[in-house]
Amino acid sequence: IERSMVNDLYTFARYVYDCGDYSRAATNLGLYRALVPSNDKNMMSCLWGKLASEILMQRWDEAYDDLNRLKDAIETNSSRSSLELLHQRTWFIHWSLFVYFNHPKGRDDLVQLFLGSTTSTTNQTNLYLNTLQTTAPHLLRYLAAAVIINPRKKNERTLKELVKVIQQESYAFRDPITEFLECLYVHFDFDGAQKKLRDCTAVLNNDFFLVGCAEEFMENARLLIFETFCRIHHCIKIDMLAEKLNMSPDEAERWIVNLIRNASLDAKIDSQQGTVVMGSQALSPYQTIIEKTKNLFNRTQSLAQNSERKRDTNANWSNYQTQQSQTNTGVVSLI
Repeated sequence: IERSMVNDLYTFARYVYDCGDYSRAATNLGLYRALVPSNDKNMMSCLWGKLASEILMQRWDEAYDDLNRLKDAIETNSSRSSLELLHQRTWFIHWSLFVYFNHPKGRDDLVQLFLGSTTSTTNQTNLYLNTLQTTAPHLLRYLAAAVIINPRKKNERTLKELVKVIQQESYAFRDPITEFLECLYVHFDFDGAQKKLRDCTAVLNNDFFLVGCAEEFMENARLLIFETFCRIHHCIKIDMLAEKLNMSPDEAERWIVNLIRNASLDAKIDSQQGTVVMGSQALSPYQTIIEKTKNLFNRTQSLAQNSERKRDTNANWSNYQTQQSQTNTGVVSLI
């Protein structure tokens, strides 16, 4: 295959894309990508065009794969300047919303992109978080929504990281979703969180990316309020809790019953008194041992590093003294 034929394939792919034939454009751009090396001058345009074609056809599995290829290409391209990379990452995080809010794995990947996971590299995570904070703080809305919607077992660390970022960027961007988390986890203002949760309804129903997960968001936001409230109170009036959750007392009682049943929470409902009585929140002996072991490991590691650093410093000083002594001896001999 001659190079001119490959170039014609790229030109034809752009032509059919401009004509709105996204299926043929995606097919031809996929062929072009397979025929040229990764450092080809048209490779980035090819990847962007392929991703756009799949998004416009709403083929989310293919778009998800293309998005990951594009991310790898951005991060492995060493010929671009820092400003060009910043622009590429900015476009990437905006386009990624189409995929992340339509693919089953998308919202987890959105959280990992900005806040990382136990297996992600800190440097790459900071690149995209720094991009968001520098050029696109308005995307905090979608990061906050993705964290709230995610299963609770994954959010203990990410919630803390997210709230820290929200506080840092509060001067640049605020909306009911970010303010809801701020009221709940910074000020512990449950009345304020309740008001912001009501405001979130309008935001969700009018947002292109979030309208499809509005019910899921509200359910998990109520769960966050419930969990935080229960950490502070031992005995809670169902009427008061219903008000905090924007529900009627009967709805709140049924919701709490299902929550206790499904999540195996240590709590009991006293229907006669109209209260929820929380069980003991103390850590189990196993959890206590694990936490103490982690702390002991960290302290031991820190002591070992400090000891090694001190040993190296002493060794360097000893070598320096030896060299100086030899130099002085040589000078005396010459004299």
